[in-house]
Amino acid sequence: MLFNALFSAGVALAASSSAAVATGAATAVTAAAAQATVPITIKGNAFFRGNDRFYIKGIAYQPGGSSGTQDPLASQSTCDRDIPYFQQLGINTIRVYQVDNSANHDYCMQLLQKAGIYLVLDVSTAKNSLNRFDAASSYNAVFLQHIFATVDTFKGYPNTLGFFSSNEVVNDNLTTATSPWIKATIRDLKQYIAAQSSRFIPVGYSAADIIGSRVPLGEYLNCGANNTRADMYAINVYEWCGDATYQSSGYDTLTAALSNYSIPIFFSEFGCNQVTPRPFTEINALYGSQMTPVFSGGLVYEYTQEPSNYGVVDVSSGSVQKLTDFNTLQKQFAANNPSGSNGYKTGLPASVCPGNSSDFSGVWAEDVLPAQPAGAAAYIKNGAGQPLGDSTNSQQAGANAVPAVSPSAVSRSISSSRTSATASASSSRSAAAGPVRELGLSSLVAVIVSSVALAVGLTL
Repeated sequence: MLFNALFSAGVALAASSSAAVATGAATAVTAAAAQATVPITIKGNAFFRGNDRFYIKGIAYQPGGSSGTQDPLASQSTCDRDIPYFQQLGINTIRVYQVDNSANHDYCMQLLQKAGIYLVLDVSTAKNSLNRFDAASSYNAVFLQHIFATVDTFKGYPNTLGFFSSNEVVNDNLTTATSPWIKATIRDLKQYIAAQSSRFIPVGYSAADIIGSRVPLGEYLNCGANNTRADMYAINVYEWCGDATYQSSGYDTLTAALSNYSIPIFFSEFGCNQVTPRPFTEINALYGSQMTPVFSGGLVYEYTQEPSNYGVVDVSSGSVQKLTDFNTLQKQFAANNPSGSNGYKTGLPASVCPGNSSDFSGVWAEDVLPAQPAGAAAYIKNGAGQPLGDSTNSQQAGANAVPAVSPSAVSRSISSSRTSATASASSSRSAAAGPVRELGLSSLVAVIVSSVALAVGLTL
């Protein structure tokens, strides 16, 4: 009651303040016609809010960039500044890549709820995540305690739409062998939510825009037993640049390839910036009749302007300055409002596990997953305990900790038949189409080890 009173007073105070001097300034958050008080559920390959199909119409939100460490949902002033602009954009969902699970998020989550906005949250952080160069060592009890505690922090908010177990761990055809650890993490999160949450919350994965692996990886994460399969799947897609078309962008091929996918699928990032300002004409296709039977919308990359040049606003001066992309995106979202069921499907079977190919190989059988680390069962049964934020570092907690990684340790999680390499773009698309990711310390160490080994002629 005390929090609600303080929260209402804070919103009232913000509403009574004068408009900011920034260009296109937003006023305080106003209550949305459909507040985000009803949890999102799943029927077949679609999301639902109550009896109405729910289409994700959102934006990636991580001031400082998707690899940044700032928690935007722990800052009242940041949320007061930005959420009114979310409302201007007409979005109903944000994606946040990293949070401090030991912080309090009540204020921002309730403000988002009032604005009608849901959250898709990545549970990993730079220090507590699967390492694509040594997945086996980074999959440990410290990692699971961290992601389970993040679930505990956000499971009570009705506008928590779902969790991503990982983001772009497979980022080229050299790292597909990490897929069993991705799937094991999904399995573990599903078990934890079933045991420790009062409601179902979907768990999924955000795949890199690698044409050769994004479909078979989706099939792998959706094959096998129900308790190991993902609840949702998402892809970072950057093929539609400028005024491309449904055909020239490859959207038609992607939609056809996933036409019988049995769980919800959406774009976890989109918005190629090879042509600027961005026209966002792909929104007409994504929310149109050709794609809505298969896809449930997507999230534009990204809200704040960062060095990669994908932002729709600039906050470098401390106030919000709308960029041209903001106004274009606002208009495109306003013009595309799918309603009704739009051909969603129920009763589709789980995917058949993919076979090996030149682009997707080294993945084990559907039910052969890494065993849970010692201590995981106790967390699932009794709870994760106190959230520790980033005071822990799972990258240094494994039996073969990454900072002391050897060439043989690197090769274990990739394949003995492959040579190690840094991330490479698919040969069928430009590397500039999607944002360049900053490497965390542990990944950087692994890259250095790989580079040194290659320089002296070692095969990792």
